[in-house]
Amino acid sequence: MAALSVALFFLGVFLYSVYRTLWYGIGEWGLNKTVDWAWDITNFVWWVGIGHAGTLISAVLLLFRQKWRTSINRAAEAMTIFAVICAAMFPVLHMGRPWLAFWVLPLQNTFGSLWVNFNSPLLWDVFAISTYFSVSLVFWYTGLVPDFATIRDRAKGPIARRAYALLSFGWKGGAKHWSRYETVSLILAGVSTPLVLSVHTIVSMDFATSVVPGWHTTIFPPYFVAGAIFSGFAMVLTLMLITRVVFKLEDYITLEHIALMNKIMMITGSIVGVAYITEFFIAWYSQVEFEQYAFINRATGPYWWAYWSMMTCNVISPQLVWIRRVRYSIPMTFILSIIVNIGMWFERFVIIVTSLHRDYLPSSWAMFSPSIIDIGIYVGTLGLFFTLFLLFAKFFPVINMAEVKSILKYGVDNGPTYGGPNTGAQQSAYRPTGAPASAPVNYNKHD
Repeated sequence: MAALSVALFFLGVFLYSVYRTLWYGIGEWGLNKTVDWAWDITNFVWWVGIGHAGTLISAVLLLFRQKWRTSINRAAEAMTIFAVICAAMFPVLHMGRPWLAFWVLPLQNTFGSLWVNFNSPLLWDVFAISTYFSVSLVFWYTGLVPDFATIRDRAKGPIARRAYALLSFGWKGGAKHWSRYETVSLILAGVSTPLVLSVHTIVSMDFATSVVPGWHTTIFPPYFVAGAIFSGFAMVLTLMLITRVVFKLEDYITLEHIALMNKIMMITGSIVGVAYITEFFIAWYSQVEFEQYAFINRATGPYWWAYWSMMTCNVISPQLVWIRRVRYSIPMTFILSIIVNIGMWFERFVIIVTSLHRDYLPSSWAMFSPSIIDIGIYVGTLGLFFTLFLLFAKFFPVINMAEVKSILKYGVDNGPTYGGPNTGAQQSAYRPTGAPASAPVNYNKHD
């Protein structure tokens, strides 16, 4: 309740900041004629990136039959949906007239004589984000159906029983239901896997298809995808480490899960670091003075503090994961996950603002400073995100019960453990005589 109260307070800040933006216009933000994209698009790209880990954990790891995903995929999928909702706020608000947002859709000519510009990557964003959100929502809900049925069968009150009965779509757990469930999950995983690559690739093309020095580069698509997975896994760790303690899920979200996620974070962080170095090399190799100046200005110009914060958080800090003690340390992992997300926010800020604030004409150079409304909207989206996540954790199961059952090892005396007490060691199976085939397998710890 304390966490929800704080989240609701920041949600109130968000609503007030949005009201000021809609009532008084975009002039409430700190934008100027030179820097016409700043915190709004920075936050948009940051939130879309955070949403990437959910699809990766759900779809790609499912197709590769990685069993360790089952304890974390539910919360990661929910996080994806809430992050995309937060991301979608920023382009709509930046339109200035969000009540005309339907103009971005290719509507019939009764709404006007012109269609949208299909050559614009900003329009590609609309299709990419809406497809990503739709598929992620269906994937998340499909996985919830068996768990809703489990809760329905154990619900005490008539309202709860009725609500979960509606949510479970009459699930009975028969062989036909499970067969269709697994088929749909695989189809959705197959559809979602290209989205992991396509969504942030298209977001990167907002910049890469321009002629602005610092943006006009072909490395952006793979670099943005790696950065999105990097920040997404960091946010999953931030949320799951707290959830693990609050809901006492230590036997389900083990140290082995945390170490595997740390490894992915370290790999994608290293890819991002290589991309940073490659950008500098290509700027030098191209011998284009405008491109060279853009990168020198990032590292030594007035926004040097943002650039070096980005390098420290994204390139140096993930390398600590090479140390086994850090990789298996919950406090260190939690601190690292927060540092990474701070660094990824600075990365988007550096790419957008430092490339715009000094362009081809020195007479138009300008600095950007966020207004209190800029800050309010950003902090407010954090409030919106955590409000949605806390409500999800309250009313929905935060781990996928149906899938975890298939890999769970039951101890006779000390309750369920995932492969033993946080060690990952396999134990031999023992099913009691006369137990039905559908009963969970018990594992004798003395075998």
